[in-house]
Amino acid sequence: MTEYGRGPGSEPWHPEDPLYGDQGWGGQQSAHGQNQYGGEQQQPYPHDPYAQQPQHPQAQDPYAQQQYQQQPGYGVQQDPYAQQPQQPQQPQYDNGGWGTGQQPAAMPYDTQPAADPYGGGQSGYGETHDHYGTPEAYPPPQPPGRREAAAQQAPTQSPDWDPEVQPEETHPFFTGADERDDNGDDKDGEYDDDPRESRRGSRGGNERRGKGKKKSRNGCACLVVSLVLVGGLGGVGYFGYSYWKDKFGAAPDYAGSGSGSVEVEIPKGAFGYDIGNILKKQGVVKSVDAFVSAQTENPKGKSIQAGVYLLHEKMSAAEAVKMMVDPNSQNLLVIPEGFRNVAVYEMVDKKLSLKKGTTKGIATAKRSELGLPDWAVNGKDVKDPLEGFLYPAAYPVTKETKPEAILKKMVARSNEEYEKLDLEGAAKKYKLDGPWQVLTVASLVQAEGLTHDDFRKMAEVVYNRLKPDNMATMRKLEFDSAFNYLNNQSKIKISSKEIRTNPDPYNTYYHAGLPPGPISNPGDEALRATLSPTSDGWMFFISLDGKKTQFTKTAAEHEKLNDKFKEQHGLE
Repeated sequence: MTEYGRGPGSEPWHPEDPLYGDQGWGGQQSAHGQNQYGGEQQQPYPHDPYAQQPQHPQAQDPYAQQQYQQQPGYGVQQDPYAQQPQQPQQPQYDNGGWGTGQQPAAMPYDTQPAADPYGGGQSGYGETHDHYGTPEAYPPPQPPGRREAAAQQAPTQSPDWDPEVQPEETHPFFTGADERDDNGDDKDGEYDDDPRESRRGSRGGNERRGKGKKKSRNGCACLVVSLVLVGGLGGVGYFGYSYWKDKFGAAPDYAGSGSGSVEVEIPKGAFGYDIGNILKKQGVVKSVDAFVSAQTENPKGKSIQAGVYLLHEKMSAAEAVKMMVDPNSQNLLVIPEGFRNVAVYEMVDKKLSLKKGTTKGIATAKRSELGLPDWAVNGKDVKDPLEGFLYPAAYPVTKETKPEAILKKMVARSNEEYEKLDLEGAAKKYKLDGPWQVLTVASLVQAEGLTHDDFRKMAEVVYNRLKPDNMATMRKLEFDSAFNYLNNQSKIKISSKEIRTNPDPYNTYYHAGLPPGPISNPGDEALRATLSPTSDGWMFFISLDGKKTQFTKTAAEHEKLNDKFKEQHGLE
């Protein structure tokens, strides 16, 4: 059978057949039933309306009887005339013509019988499908003169894309393409034995296109991601716990009042958390938060000042705050307002456990090294150039503190406080000779006054008596405190004969004007009162009981009070 005849002979299809193929081959169309290539006459088609011969009783389509042993793959073209090793029989051609139909040919198409396009027959053509009208069809057969070219089958090529192979990840995060050693090679020399790589590299021979993936590289990426996630969750959990603990949990704290002794210095300007950090570093409290909480709960907690405190190790925060608000627990050298230098020197010696007179000797020998300002006077009549510069305050000291160190702190504190005040302006306003005399007035106000109101009235008394037109006292101040200073005493009962006959420069009963220098260390209130005195015309003052000061404007009023004072103290 041929592809162009439906019977055992080589009879072509009817011209109305859409697959009629004799039109383009050239030559004359043979008469019906005549073999145009010569040879035997072909048998007519079964049920062929044009056939003049009776139907062959055994005519069957050999293509409908033969099936492939192997079905060719999708998309691969096969030459129906080429030899197929899978088929047991091949069609034979003799004398360049079509087959005689004596030997059935192998079916090169489908295993299912092909359908007869003319339909309706009982033979094998009515059960077959037309393979030329479908996308899976083989190309139509070629005439004998063109079969040699078709017989040479192109080499089978493997497709570049395998629909069953999933595409590989190419991102460096998963492939690790950026992980190279110093020589540019992958650190791991082992690669996956993936047959898909071999198939892709078959075009270039046995060599692969590139190096394969590292084994377990995807596993490493997953491990890294897992570690990041676990670390993130751990961090969130930790901070969440810390937040909950800070907001709702109790801060770590010791119990009890502790033991041993710890000397802790709190600097100036330190607040709750600063103090708590210092105490924690010194081993006094267990946590800063516990101290801050205890300081907030204690009504006096905010009154903790700079200084040195004697505390215990491993104290509860509440006990630490309780001790720090108690002045007895502070290791401070407290200089009261109005104290003279001689008293301050004795206090330093006692606090530092030094021999009496040690601090006074250092002050005299090293006065130029202690930081006095340029306007400080060191005249021949000045008893102590440091007088007025040992500012009254609380100074922390330790067992290792030296006298010169504490004196420098006092002078530095004085300079700091005096710079806040306009001593130069006050000197010009009240016609004084510079800041030194302003400081001297403040020391007198501090020594004679008792209250803040006393300080302002006392400052007005000084300025009124220093006026050139003062005829009541002839510009003499007549302050007992100055006389007591030169004698290093604090007496109330002083006879008129004694006080008016002493020629010492500090005796304001004997000399007009101000003494050579300050007679004490004034505090802040006395200094500010000196800069802002009253203006009520006060000229005299006296204290009958040492607790209250009475001020008068005329000499007559003052003499009445003075007589009463003499009478109370038995003075002439």
